Amino acid sequence: MTKYGFAINLHRCVGCRTCTISCKMENGVASGLQRMRVLNADDQTVYDKPTGTYPALALEWVPVPCQHCDEAPCVAVCPTGASTKRADGIVVIDKEQCIGCDSCIAACPYGARQHDDAANTVDKCTLCSHRLDAGIDTTMCQLACPGRAIVVGDLDDASSEIAKIVAERKTTHLFEDQKTGPQVYYWNSME
Repeated sequence: MTKYGFAINLHRCVGCRTCTISCKMENGVASGLQRMRVLNADDQTVYDKPTGTYPALALEWVPVPCQHCDEAPCVAVCPTGASTKRADGIVVIDKEQCIGCDSCIAACPYGARQHDDAANTVDKCTLCSHRLDAGIDTTMCQLACPGRAIVVGDLDDASSEIAKIVAERKTTHLFEDQKTGPQVYYWNSME
């Protein structure tokens, strides 16, 4: 069985937001929306400001896509069944069924969903499911990242790069206390 996810090396992220722009271009994301936000690591804002205390300052960022949770609260609250989790672990929205009620936006603790005013539907990261379905083994954000901070792949394939990262590194999740089972793994390494 296949189970897709992200592994993101925070040490390699330089905050350039190439992942955000390449995603918008690949997926035709509406103006004003972002499927991959890059936040300031210290206070989870989008502003570029240093973290730490002088003289030990640093600029650190956290790329935040949809977490494609095992226990996705967005799926549980969707009144029309538009939000679903595929067998391969990718959480998707059927835009034909979405009524734009924003229940899923309120339920997502990661802020990964946004209302598309023009379409009156909700939008989010799809893990470039159209590319994966076509046999292309990478997402646009991974392909475009100049720091090679993003790894996407099959978490159930022990020989995949992502599975090795999760098995061999100390990884964390955002908001682990939410118990959503996110499939985005963060680590911080110079490698």
